[in-house]
Amino acid sequence: MMDAAAAVRSLLSPGAGFDPYPAYAALRSAGPIVGHDGAFFVTGWAAADAVLRDPRMIVFDSGLLDQHWPDWRRNKGVALFADSMLKHNPPNHTRMRRLASGVFTPRRVARLRDVIVAQVDETVAELAAGADGGVVDFMTYLAYPLPIGVICALLGVPAADRGRFRRLAEALTAVLEVQLTEAQAAAAHEAAGELEEYFASLIEVRRRDPRDDLVTALAAAHDAGGDQLTAGELMGNLALLLVAGFETTTNLLGNGLRLLLDRPAHVTRLREDPAAVGAYVEEILRFDPPVQLTGRFAGADAEVAGLPVPEGSEIMLFLGAANRDPARFADPDRFDPGRSGNAPLSFGAGIHYCLGAPLARLEAEVALPAVLRRFPRMALAGEPVRRDRLTLRGWAALPVAPGSVD
Repeated sequence: MMDAAAAVRSLLSPGAGFDPYPAYAALRSAGPIVGHDGAFFVTGWAAADAVLRDPRMIVFDSGLLDQHWPDWRRNKGVALFADSMLKHNPPNHTRMRRLASGVFTPRRVARLRDVIVAQVDETVAELAAGADGGVVDFMTYLAYPLPIGVICALLGVPAADRGRFRRLAEALTAVLEVQLTEAQAAAAHEAAGELEEYFASLIEVRRRDPRDDLVTALAAAHDAGGDQLTAGELMGNLALLLVAGFETTTNLLGNGLRLLLDRPAHVTRLREDPAAVGAYVEEILRFDPPVQLTGRFAGADAEVAGLPVPEGSEIMLFLGAANRDPARFADPDRFDPGRSGNAPLSFGAGIHYCLGAPLARLEAEVALPAVLRRFPRMALAGEPVRRDRLTLRGWAALPVAPGSVD
């Protein structure tokens, strides 16, 4: 087994997302948190949960960007997310999240079930037609279009515009990864500019024709003036909710289907007992989470799992490793939807807990059983292709043979 230093190097290298779990295990064997080259790396569940909930631990905001990357504003992709609640600390984070939460309510999410069911029916039909008895890419026909359709319905984005967002998200979310090449940075910059132009136009439409959607609500908050929402924050949060939001759900659907198709007994059980889908989704989130890591900075001297962490230290939290911590989960490398007390950190914890987590869960709980019922003989058809991403880990292509339709 590799040592801790080699594990860190592996996880910070290109290609880390293809299979990070051996490196996770090697790093965890050195302790729940390990210091290396001036930074700290967390693989233990309890340690990660504590850091995520500790108000002294702050996200990489514009002030920290100024210290570590002085010309970051030249890249519109980085700047766009820097203006979102993802990259803000209190009190600005509190203000922005409150505004988004006012529209992203449990009641509104529950009302989206009918929208999700309709979108699932539509995408499943397109998957069947696309396959025509042969092989089809699950990512292209369902895992991308379903969450794009749902988040666009919530935001108020016209259905005719949905086709452009997979390309924009692929380019823009590269700035959330540990590794960013010059080509990726340039593509993210271009994608951010295109997305800003799109939202500027849509905002003007919604000012003239308000709807019960998130674009209308956030634009109204900006127009109200005062300390509601700046122009940059309006754009940043719309981009965050659109591209980062649906990418997470896309990965959840793709990772989930691959796990299930590799385990035919679980496919049979889930088809026969659809009420168990909540436990299945939670175990998918634990076993192969769509978001594998996040970061924090120590805003003050702290101690994590008995290890002193000085103020100003960078902390990388490997959520995928924490979700397989044997100190928290029995037999963690076994896929077991029946495990008790399942509480993965896949959507984070604390004040930055993912706002869209209930929506992502709901989409998976509707979509996965529907696919397995409609295509009871679905099987993998060729080798799936991983994206070279670790933060947002998922499949680029997942070829399946749906078989005959029930």
